[in-house]
Amino acid sequence: MADQNKLAAEIRTEFGKGFARRLRAAGKIPAVIYGHGTDPVHVALPGHETSLIIRQANALLALDIEGTSELALVKDVQRDPVRQIIEHVDLLVVKQGEKITVDVPIVVLGESAPGTIVNLDTTTLSLEVEATHIPEHIEVSVEGLEEGAHIIASDATLPAGASLAGDPEVLIVAISVPAAEETDDEAAEAAQGEESAAE
Repeated sequence: MADQNKLAAEIRTEFGKGFARRLRAAGKIPAVIYGHGTDPVHVALPGHETSLIIRQANALLALDIEGTSELALVKDVQRDPVRQIIEHVDLLVVKQGEKITVDVPIVVLGESAPGTIVNLDTTTLSLEVEATHIPEHIEVSVEGLEEGAHIIASDATLPAGASLAGDPEVLIVAISVPAAEETDDEAAEAAQGEESAAE
């Protein structure tokens, strides 16, 4: 993944809102790199390339910081709430083979039984994975599941080398019948009961 996400980062020595604004006007994004007991390094990243990469969850960047190579994980992206412009990116230094904890998006596959609805209770799973092998998502199949079925974290199939970092009992998906349909069924059953009683 990191091979596709190579970025050249420039070390920046100026700070403050005015400088950050000028930086963004020049098509660059201010960022800070921290972790592994080192002092935070303030850099400027190329705006367009960075915007494309950080669309994916847990993006891993192979940075060239003025000749020094560094692997970094996108930890936080601050956006302008109105214009959705990226204002700042926080990057965490990671090492090849190192295990880290990340929240991985859940993708639901398949269709549950006719007449039922799928309630997604949580949208991410907290996993411990190798920094260079972070899955883009975890797939959960609801194919043919009946009312009352549920899938918890420990039911999810994880990629090799990944393990659950959160509570294994966390509910991911619950299958139910919409309330209106239940009412119709109950009314039908009641009507049948009355017919039986009349007979």
